[in-house]
Amino acid sequence: MDKDASSILLLLLSCPLIIVAHNSPCTAAEDLLHTDCPDSTQDYAPNSTFGTNLKLLLSSLSSKTSLSNGYFCNYSVGSDKDQVYGLALCRGDVTSKVCLSCVEAASREILTLCPSKEEAIIWYEDCQVHYSFQMIFSTMVYAGKLPHWNDLQPILLNPNQFLQIQNDLLNELISQVTSNSSDRRFATREVTISGTGKVLGLVQCTPDISCDDCETCLQQSMADLIGCCSSRQGGMVLGRSCNLKFQVSPEKGGGARLVSIKASVAISISVFLASGFCAYLLWRRRKGTQEDEENSQRPLRIDVEGQTSTLVLHSNILQGYQIDDSSSELPLIDYEAIRVATGNFSNTNKIGQGGFGTVYKGTLPDGKEIAVKRLSRRSWQGLDEFKNEVKLIAKLQHRNLVRLLGYGMEGEEKLLIYEFMPNFSLDVFIFDPIKRSQLNWRTQYNIIVCISRGLLYLHEDSRLKIIHRDLKPSNVLLDKDMTAKISDFGMARIFCEDQNTADTKRVVGTFGYMSPEYAMEGIFSVKSDVFSFGVILLEIISGKRNNSYYLNEHGHTLLAYVWTLWGEGKVLDFVDLSLISSCPRREVLRCIHIGLLCVQQDAADRPTMSDVIVMLESDSRDLPQPTKPAFALGRVVIQMNQPYSVSSSVNAVTISDITPR
Repeated sequence: MDKDASSILLLLLSCPLIIVAHNSPCTAAEDLLHTDCPDSTQDYAPNSTFGTNLKLLLSSLSSKTSLSNGYFCNYSVGSDKDQVYGLALCRGDVTSKVCLSCVEAASREILTLCPSKEEAIIWYEDCQVHYSFQMIFSTMVYAGKLPHWNDLQPILLNPNQFLQIQNDLLNELISQVTSNSSDRRFATREVTISGTGKVLGLVQCTPDISCDDCETCLQQSMADLIGCCSSRQGGMVLGRSCNLKFQVSPEKGGGARLVSIKASVAISISVFLASGFCAYLLWRRRKGTQEDEENSQRPLRIDVEGQTSTLVLHSNILQGYQIDDSSSELPLIDYEAIRVATGNFSNTNKIGQGGFGTVYKGTLPDGKEIAVKRLSRRSWQGLDEFKNEVKLIAKLQHRNLVRLLGYGMEGEEKLLIYEFMPNFSLDVFIFDPIKRSQLNWRTQYNIIVCISRGLLYLHEDSRLKIIHRDLKPSNVLLDKDMTAKISDFGMARIFCEDQNTADTKRVVGTFGYMSPEYAMEGIFSVKSDVFSFGVILLEIISGKRNNSYYLNEHGHTLLAYVWTLWGEGKVLDFVDLSLISSCPRREVLRCIHIGLLCVQQDAADRPTMSDVIVMLESDSRDLPQPTKPAFALGRVVIQMNQPYSVSSSVNAVTISDITPR
């Protein structure tokens, strides 16, 4: 056996020690989760000042972290165009020694995995390191990443029960880290489910962002997590400003760590690997080098986001995407013109950030303002969704839908150009106490009507029957006159004229606005959008988010809260105080009633959007009594350091089930 083979065999035999000693400082950084080397950033030149500054920054990042507080550090090296900004963050429950080791390893590996990049980020089990040519301190930018670790088996637990437990656990942790008393912005907790095992939750934000930004980041992460992994045995969303994870461990396994393997199993595996490796060496010697020579001429197969594709080795140019212009009916706008209009996509022109990409404000040479959505290459919205949005919106023309002006493409760059909405999105106003006070009841009522008319057009009045699937306040934009317009059709689906429902294995959307049949079973219809509309209507009236908790002694979600007040005859207590003086009592009560009809558990009980319009515009029409809303359960109460246990029966979950009197 040659020297190299002996070294590999020795490494295989040492595997049990590596696996078992996961918590030891010398191996804490070996659990690589994900790397992000943005293709949109330029490469720095070899031997450049920027490269020198980067190496200096990374070489001292671990020591700077140890000297600061032992778990977080951000600082920069250089000045002007050669300045490099660096950030290191360790899990809040690791020792300073483990943190030091992890940051050191991450600082080395990031240069290998993302060579010559002006920006990169790397995540390990115990830490993450991020550097950039642009200022990244104290700024929350959400672009969640879903590593391949998420490809776990489905859970065996009842999906409805598990989703409730998962949602409650993660919301508890988010609330904990976003409180002012949380210094490290880190929380982890586990819940025991009798007969199944433990559900571990973990959330963390970088401590340099505000509590509000931390909550926003984690809520967006949670929405993405629910969309991809709600019925699986684990999932994580990794970001530059926050991280969120959960995992189901077997009842006899466990601990607070995400990975735990018994030493005996590891030793058996390593012996098996070593034996197999020796057999491989013998076979390899007989085979000779002919196969190697043949393989060197074959195309390289790579895996991109789960899809295998073949590239010729000498080709390093990706083919440009083509869209059927005859069907899109939209102009293809020159990429360079868009780049200039947005100031080279500068941070000063950034007006929004989501899982699919970043939105920039742009100004054309004639002074016309535009909004440019620059799609992230690593987001869920790939070519199919991009084509879908271009072709779909081109066919839609309505005063309550955001107008798409054109699109742009160059290489992997995919851009959508919209009309600019100076008042941004609805969530900016209704969830901000100061900005909310600027909206009287009449303005908010008109926003409700505008959203309903936009949905009615999509469902019944356009040339197509369209289901939006991701309606939420951040996707409702406001023009200069506060007219509401529905935006973001990347997840929309077209129905045939006689089609009423469809199903999908890929549930995407935002938890809290997804109807139960869509979130649990992947079934969607026009009634799914009606549910989302009902949630938004109730959020507008209350000024509260649906995915937060109210009445802490019972842990009510917003829908459970309004349902309780409805049953007690105290529904006016649901109305935001800033609206009480300006809203007609009869009108606001009618809106709450309509909202409850829209969020009923059974999709068949919900009204259509044409029914909603009639109900909003006719005071004389009697309304049917609503049944219990979907997700109208109090949260599962989790006591600190006291994991609760439930049986596999849904009825065994400790909840507050509200029934009106």
